[in-house]
Amino acid sequence: MTMIDKVNGVVHTAIQSIVDKEPINYIEAGSLYGIVTQGRHNVAVLSVLHNQAKDHELKTLIAAAIDSHSEKTVKVCEDFLEKGHSELPKTRFSIHPLKDNLDIPFEGRLSDEEIAMLLINMAKASQLATFSAILNTYQPEIALSLRRIIDDGLDWNYKLVQLMIHRGWLPTVAKIEH
Repeated sequence: MTMIDKVNGVVHTAIQSIVDKEPINYIEAGSLYGIVTQGRHNVAVLSVLHNQAKDHELKTLIAAAIDSHSEKTVKVCEDFLEKGHSELPKTRFSIHPLKDNLDIPFEGRLSDEEIAMLLINMAKASQLATFSAILNTYQPEIALSLRRIIDDGLDWNYKLVQLMIHRGWLPTVAKIEH
């Protein structure tokens, strides 16, 4: 996509959001509802993973995933649901304060490599759910917001993969030769 295509898309979305005030439909609301619920759950899980991690850079990435991505995503989706007069999900996930050094015995915690692999899998699932929501929306404003969320997530993923490469945490896959 060229820069001019991106600019045209943003301008079209801005005009569309001013002119077209169609309420969100059931499919859009269901997708957003799922993202909000999963996002809130991700915050709870990420905070536990943060508290178990020992690697400082990994802890920093997890904190960014909570603040700059998961909570931001939840807020964006909640705003669309509220604008559409939809009820927000009711969840009871625990809020775990982020700690720098918890003395968790080795037997009771995940290793940093295991945490990183779990984070990659959580990110994939979140991105697929967000992409699916884009495919199910008719409203350019929602689609553009969700695309930005995916873009931010991919940027975060890249940082995590780079850390995993640097630390030797990525699984080694045998090459197939014939």
